Amino acid sequence: MTMLQLPDRHHQHWRDALEDRLQDASPGPIDLDCGDWLLTCSDLQQLSGIAAARGYTLRTLLGHRPETIVSASALGLDARLQPHLAEDNATADPSPSTGEGLLFHHGTLRSGDHLQSDRDVLLYGDVNPGARISAAGHVLVWGRLRGIAHAGRDGDPSARIIALQLRPLQLRIGDVVARGPEDLPQEGLVEQARLENGEIVIEAAPAQTLPRR
Repeated sequence: MTMLQLPDRHHQHWRDALEDRLQDASPGPIDLDCGDWLLTCSDLQQLSGIAAARGYTLRTLLGHRPETIVSASALGLDARLQPHLAEDNATADPSPSTGEGLLFHHGTLRSGDHLQSDRDVLLYGDVNPGARISAAGHVLVWGRLRGIAHAGRDGDPSARIIALQLRPLQLRIGDVVARGPEDLPQEGLVEQARLENGEIVIEAAPAQTLPRR
């Protein structure tokens, strides 16, 4: 099995390097390490198309960016989130469900479910009415948030709640509680909730959808 690694995003674009790297690999299934690249579904479809045209198929995709892993999962790829190596170069845990400071969950939460984390949490799926998601850090829902969400559960006022469709029954950040907006979400707009002057405000999320700590 061949493992390919995309170039450092600060030095070369992956499109410029991919074909050269494929030439050195044996045709067939490949594992791809995306490193720190933030790749959308469109990027991954283009990448897969370039590989397929030369006789390669993606078997497993690895990466440090949760957004890339979510995009890959949405396309049905076997995607695994890898934390960065520690400064002492200790081996990182390759588990797809955990990363450094992040709990990753793939699946919809239904009424009665409660997903909670002592760090940041990223859910690929929906949070249905009657379900809850809470975290000591940020809450990121790659889907529709229609239940209850609580970020900064232990009192962190900088925590945020981000979702592709942010229409929860209730929002909580730290000790501040608010009801979700009643108007329909704007099509294709990722939204976030954050604290400002002691109140929860909802706005369009910046391009950096998962705040860094």
